[in-house]
Amino acid sequence: MALIKSLKDRSPKISKNVYLSDTSVIIGDVSIGEKSSIWFNAVVRGDVNSIYIGKKVNIQDGAVIHGTYKKYHTIIKDRVSIGHNAIVHGSVIESDVLIGMGCIILDNCLINSNSIIAAGAVLRENTIVKEQEIYAGNPAVKVKEVTTHQVKELINKTTNNYVKYSSWFT
Repeated sequence: MALIKSLKDRSPKISKNVYLSDTSVIIGDVSIGEKSSIWFNAVVRGDVNSIYIGKKVNIQDGAVIHGTYKKYHTIIKDRVSIGHNAIVHGSVIESDVLIGMGCIILDNCLINSNSIIAAGAVLRENTIVKEQEIYAGNPAVKVKEVTTHQVKELINKTTNNYVKYSSWFT
């Protein structure tokens, strides 16, 4: 069973139809929307600032979602995929975004809709990714535009697949 822990006067708010793996950890001021999933060894730690996770978001195995004390909360809007072992720290991710495996998103970044952050990318503090951009590298830079096909096949398909995968475990 997932570790769901209140901290101080804050308790996680978890909507119906959310899949939490047995080894996921949800702590403190966290809100998770319907049909989202938090996978094995993922940590969503709302201890120093709030974390909002929208609908149909998947936080894959080993990912860490956190904020910055007295500075930046974390907002992940609807239909976002956070790849295995990624870190999202004190940033805003708009709807319909794919964050690749092993990415690091540092404080106060804004990733706009229909964007892709390639596997292993490191977004420096205060980076703004415009709508329909692909960022890659360390430090991450824009490498090209996202096509309509990529939105459909990578972003939307991944989100819908994780809703399906989570049904296998419930």
